[in-house]
Amino acid sequence: MTQPTTIRRVPGPQPRLPEPLRTALTLAATGVPVLPLRQGKVPFGNCHRCANNACGGRPNMKSAGPCRCPGVCHAWAAATTDPAALASPAWTAAWRRAVSVAYHPGAAGLTVVDLDNPAAIAWARETLPATRAVPTTRGEHWIYRGTMTSRNAVRDGVDIKSAMSYARYLGPGTGTMTALPDAVRALAMKEPSPARPAPHAVTVPAGAGNGLCPHRTPAYLDRGIAMAEQRITEARSAVHTTVYRTFLAVLSTHGQCGCLTDAHVVRLFAAAQAKGETLRHCTDAWTNARTRLGL
Repeated sequence: MTQPTTIRRVPGPQPRLPEPLRTALTLAATGVPVLPLRQGKVPFGNCHRCANNACGGRPNMKSAGPCRCPGVCHAWAAATTDPAALASPAWTAAWRRAVSVAYHPGAAGLTVVDLDNPAAIAWARETLPATRAVPTTRGEHWIYRGTMTSRNAVRDGVDIKSAMSYARYLGPGTGTMTALPDAVRALAMKEPSPARPAPHAVTVPAGAGNGLCPHRTPAYLDRGIAMAEQRITEARSAVHTTVYRTFLAVLSTHGQCGCLTDAHVVRLFAAAQAKGETLRHCTDAWTNARTRLGL
């Protein structure tokens, strides 16, 4: 009879993980992508290859460039659920200097309404449906299920953090998390410029159907996004290539007319991540597709 294998511990004290890393690993195990924040509640700076947007990232680290960095880089785009990456030497060095943990709400399917003062909290209690609330230094984070475009200063003391953004993790909070309401989505809608009012229809050259831009038809766009999600989901091999080509096809059809929103991008990224792609790979593929099309 085969004897069971005995696991022996190496004698001596075991290295203690930094407290922020322990919190991060717990969150990552639940599917929430995390990253460390340094003093000032800001992400760590880009690596030397990406410094000053040399890799193609846009200012203020709102978008990741085409490089694949081994460490913490590109702010929200660095967020990951991979425990091996989080505990790697490059990341561990950052965790030892970190003062808190942040997460990417959009990649976790969440939206955070950041209420920065008592007046904003009072407004939310009168205007928005109740959901999970997390106390912050000066106010509260209200967390909803669902993703949307992120936007700061939607009203006095109120920011929206979801797609392409990060929020500090300040504890589990209290209350039951509810679905993202239209009242919150409406906060991020920009008013049309008086000099360039948003048209109800966009005309195209003669011969293109009924003369209306088909991308402005919700069913047309939704069908295109759904087909793209299906193409990624059904990939049996060459997933990297399939994701890139699918992103390229979506952008070639919808990238010029302004139809795509962050919510659509989040759907595509989610489909790719479900096939094992990392957030960084998704961002690389999206950026490279935009570059190829000159967008």
